[in-house]
Amino acid sequence: MELNIIDYIVLAVYIIGVVGIGIVTGIKNKRKESSEGFFLAGRTLKWPLVGAALFAANISTIHMVGLAGQGFSDGMVWGNFEWSAALLLILLGLVFAPFYFKTKISTLPEFLEKRYNPQARSVLAVISLVTAIFLHIGVSLYAGGLVFEKFFGIDRYLAIVVIAAITFVYSVIGGLKAVVITEAVQSVILIIGASIMTILAMYALPDVGVHSWTELKAACKPDQWSMVQSGASSPLPWWAFWLGIPVLGLNYWCADQTIVQKVLGAKTLEDAQKGPIFAGFIKILPVFIMIVPGILAYVLFKDEITVADQALPELILRILPTGLKGLMSAALLAALMSTIASGLNSAGTMVSMDIVKRMRPDISDRSLLIIGRITIVLVILIAIGWSPLIAKFPGIFEAINDLLAVLSPPVSTVLLFGVFSRIGTPKAGLYTLIFGFVLGVVAFSLDFEPIAGRRIITDVWGIHFMLKAFYMFAICTVFYFVTSAVTPKAEESVLDELTLRKPLSFITDTKLTSITDPRLMALLLVGIMFVLYVIFN
Repeated sequence: MELNIIDYIVLAVYIIGVVGIGIVTGIKNKRKESSEGFFLAGRTLKWPLVGAALFAANISTIHMVGLAGQGFSDGMVWGNFEWSAALLLILLGLVFAPFYFKTKISTLPEFLEKRYNPQARSVLAVISLVTAIFLHIGVSLYAGGLVFEKFFGIDRYLAIVVIAAITFVYSVIGGLKAVVITEAVQSVILIIGASIMTILAMYALPDVGVHSWTELKAACKPDQWSMVQSGASSPLPWWAFWLGIPVLGLNYWCADQTIVQKVLGAKTLEDAQKGPIFAGFIKILPVFIMIVPGILAYVLFKDEITVADQALPELILRILPTGLKGLMSAALLAALMSTIASGLNSAGTMVSMDIVKRMRPDISDRSLLIIGRITIVLVILIAIGWSPLIAKFPGIFEAINDLLAVLSPPVSTVLLFGVFSRIGTPKAGLYTLIFGFVLGVVAFSLDFEPIAGRRIITDVWGIHFMLKAFYMFAICTVFYFVTSAVTPKAEESVLDELTLRKPLSFITDTKLTSITDPRLMALLLVGIMFVLYVIFN
């Protein structure tokens, strides 16, 4: 893709600005620096920052390129992943955030220590580190390398190193505060850039003879305006999606340190609850500014685009004027850097707080900071080494799906039943995490072509990745309750503090305080989602 000098200036200003914000934030906090300040922003984050940071940490270059590509090839069906996130963010805000906030935990593994035992904390820390390195950071680096190779002609592996270096600078200097502030800025740039591109693509429709809604639907693929396909040929069968998404979503939105760390840094309980719900409102947008552009690219350029993932680059090249090309390139970089920065900060937090501090309770605050920063260095190097292996997967989305499907079931099991049930015992939580992780490694190996020679679960057995996640969750659930039946129960004081008194007590236990009560915000969000599904089904 050829950019004008003005586009390069816009892109350069953005990069310098983001790194500058991170460095300035780090310098400002240097005098009062502490481990809590570095890892949790001193617990000072207000809900708009929490919500924007949750959105930015989730939306990566993979989303922007991949969702446009899926819109081009399959239509609206993949929007289910975006809109279902709103329900899971409500669950995070109303159910889990109050437990996280009142226990003043620094990491999600620490919560499992309180609910189960210290060993469960260590095992979840390892699983979370694997997720951060191989999924959040590694896949994002590879996707970024591919995009910038296509856009700017830069060698993908050189691009990986450059992107990692830029993100590393402000992550290691500024800590979570810098990450969250830059993510808020990046969210705005991402939404503005993608929105402008979508609007301009719509204005280009008359050039191909499309002047009305009816003509637009006629110009799309026959199934592109169907939200959920029910046929066997669907890329995302509705039953597989709705069985699998709670498993993946519980882990990703409610237990993944990279995501939940923003909630842990909230200033008040209200901020911890409203932040995720606010993010749920923002998650409505990607369908319209990322998937719909892919559909528009099909209508505009279907005879010229041979690979679906070329949809977004083609739109940027053909639709955006000079200057806005640079802004959209900055939006792509913003999405990439925010995901990587969140992964780096969470990895440093978990190693320092869940491993080192648990082994050495008397370690100094300064030493924890040093260890956290060293961890960030090591993690980025490992992720750089792993990222080229993503090419061994059939595609980037397949890599994400395979990793999430095998890592999520044990974590979702122990978190869900740990909060909603008093039956789970300390040993059940620990053993389920270990059992589920081993089961996940086996499942991953069977579906990773360089190891098994072919994708046995997906291609030979014909099991959709969402069903794979559900089946593993079901196995982990049986294992969890069987183990609970034969092992000593948790202490009553622990159960009283860390489990729900009744399944719906998070809604009924307290009176509504104002029109901005998180429960009313959640109800409004559910209502909007219902209307959107009715309209687009």
